[in-house]
Amino acid sequence: MQQLNLPVYQFNIKKKDDGFIILDSLRKRWVTLTPEEWVRQNFVRYLIQEKKFPASLMNNEISITQNGIKRRCDTLVADMQGNALVIVEYKAPTIAISQKTFDQIVRYNMVLHANYLIVSNGLNHYCCKIDYDNNSYSFLKEIPSYSQLEIND
Repeated sequence: MQQLNLPVYQFNIKKKDDGFIILDSLRKRWVTLTPEEWVRQNFVRYLIQEKKFPASLMNNEISITQNGIKRRCDTLVADMQGNALVIVEYKAPTIAISQKTFDQIVRYNMVLHANYLIVSNGLNHYCCKIDYDNNSYSFLKEIPSYSQLEIND
């Protein structure tokens, strides 16, 4: 798989049929190893190992319903009370991060009301903090560690 702009991690990968599968440590099951899944698995590991996000507060492929339409949020990180804190949207490394990508994650956030939105294609990573009081957002220079995240009460 393609080298990403993330530290190098070791994964459980198996050959299956005409492709590969990778063990998703959050879902605790084998999933098809697509380029987007490669980004997800690496980025989740980055959040856990480098940014000290508690794996117990993270979930992949969370189902949400918006305007009667079922959608899936790539990764959701909760606070200690179980409220949405961070939403992460992944794209394959060959997919440029665009306004369309941000529109997608913002739609998810209309349902989840997270404080932080992160978008990554494994090469470029963007994080923004939502300011609900002032109805605005700001891009951060880097992804904060879990202990640096601000939690709204």
